Amino acid sequence: MLQYFKNIFLGLLTPLQGIKITSSYIFTPKVTKRYPEQFDTYPTLPETERNRLDVNMTKCTGCQMCAKNCLANCIKIETIKATPGDTNLPLDENGKPKKLLVSKFDIDFALCSFCMICEEVCPTGAIHRTKIFDYSSYNRKDLLYHFSAMSESDIIEKKELLEKFNAEKKASDASAEK
Repeated sequence: MLQYFKNIFLGLLTPLQGIKITSSYIFTPKVTKRYPEQFDTYPTLPETERNRLDVNMTKCTGCQMCAKNCLANCIKIETIKATPGDTNLPLDENGKPKKLLVSKFDIDFALCSFCMICEEVCPTGAIHRTKIFDYSSYNRKDLLYHFSAMSESDIIEKKELLEKFNAEKKASDASAEK
């Protein structure tokens, strides 16, 4: 009979101990910070953080080293050679006209493993990390970032100029052989 009352006492004591522990945490200050509202109060991020990448297109030469070394194949680059007579060429970081135009520079962050090899192999330092680390999106297509500054009309114009230049060069080479 004594065991019966002892079990009842322990059955009532155990939840009371849990309530005591829980109530002690109610009055302690919160550790969790609200992300967008209190973002400035976060400590500084380490140098090795793996945040969102950005591409400085004035530095990019279109060498495709980043795309060739990407382990996840998430970087897609297309280039167009600049024609010698074209006066409307974008300038590089030194103010000189580019010889290779980057018509497409896409990074699919849904595939990216953030290994940062692309940043390391870029000879001009065009790829760099930003302080933005939030990638939340409802649609996977929103994680495909387009970095090229060329519009569709510019791309078509440059391709037509290149085709025209190649046709003229082929015609002059054919006439020189005769």
